[in-house]
Amino acid sequence: MNDVFYLTEEQRMIRDLARKVARDRIAPNAAQYDEEESYPTESMRALVDAGLFGIWVPEEYGGTNMGCLALALVAEELGWACAGTTTNFGAHPLGGLPIVLAGSEEQKKKYLPRLAAGEFMAAYSLSEPGSGSDAASLRTTAVRKGDHYILNGSKQWCSHGDHADVLTVFATVDPGKRAKGITAFLIDKATPGFSVGKKEKKMGIRCSPTVALHFTDCAVPVEQRLGEEGEGFKIAMRTLDITRPMTGATAVGVAQAALDAATGYAKERQQFGQPIAAFQGIQFMLADMAVKVEASRGLLYDVGVMLDQGIDGPKLTRAAAMAKLMCSDTAMSVTTDAVQILGGYGYIEEYPVERMMRDAKITQIYEGANQIQRLVIARELLRDLR
Repeated sequence: MNDVFYLTEEQRMIRDLARKVARDRIAPNAAQYDEEESYPTESMRALVDAGLFGIWVPEEYGGTNMGCLALALVAEELGWACAGTTTNFGAHPLGGLPIVLAGSEEQKKKYLPRLAAGEFMAAYSLSEPGSGSDAASLRTTAVRKGDHYILNGSKQWCSHGDHADVLTVFATVDPGKRAKGITAFLIDKATPGFSVGKKEKKMGIRCSPTVALHFTDCAVPVEQRLGEEGEGFKIAMRTLDITRPMTGATAVGVAQAALDAATGYAKERQQFGQPIAAFQGIQFMLADMAVKVEASRGLLYDVGVMLDQGIDGPKLTRAAAMAKLMCSDTAMSVTTDAVQILGGYGYIEEYPVERMMRDAKITQIYEGANQIQRLVIARELLRDLR
């Protein structure tokens, strides 16, 4: 895509930096980390060395404050190399942006400089064993006792939670109030009563740990509450409006990698005395794949511009849902077609497209399943007609 209509010189520079890091230091190790289901220590170190963890943090707290489009550009390049590492990278702003949005000055000074430097890692925990898409039904409780809240309950599907130094955790002060009872807290990993539970074995993004969290009479000081009681659901949804495009960007990166791999293979693979790229059936598949990737990227960048321009509210919610939906559906479609183009070779671990296909699937599920995104889009469309 011609980026002249979208990107500033600074944005192109951060994209190019991320591309170099992704291709030189992350991509070469992606298959090994996936096979071993091991944590990508060297890949994460490369991101810290490049200073990429601070691009969402305001300058007054040690970040570069480059904006949401820049964050998406970085996630796209990293997604091209390794979706698992990109999920770890994305967990950082997902867990830290609530501090930017709702944190006190003391909280911002305490956490943001260390998050920007990559000294601290952050994570975000909303889902529970019994509440995923219906986030308002969460059951982890927070009972006020003097100058502390006592948290009890369990959380599920927390990306990068076992490597986080601080976690934004959502609990309810009154289950009967549903969304209006949800309150956000900043939990330091060493807080007594807090523990990390089971690490899941997954189809894809295998180098990104997904864990359960447990709270047993966990005493959290009042000063660790984010915002006021009952504001947690709004904080959670506002954060997701900002980070869903980043999830979409990861998906676009995976889709672009699969398209690149399929195109390269089609040029080399000989059948019936000629490259399979000479066959119209393969050409049409590649053309459709390319159109989907470019259309998704265009929608994604539009949402990044909206965020950077300060557009908020229902219009942003709808656009963010559209970007996440389209980009992730594109990733699943394009990676599936890439496997088909490679044939039997696409189905074995020696070639990367089978990993890309496995990785693509989660982008349709996490940060709001695509069925929920369709509900959000329809709701906002119908609201506009009233």
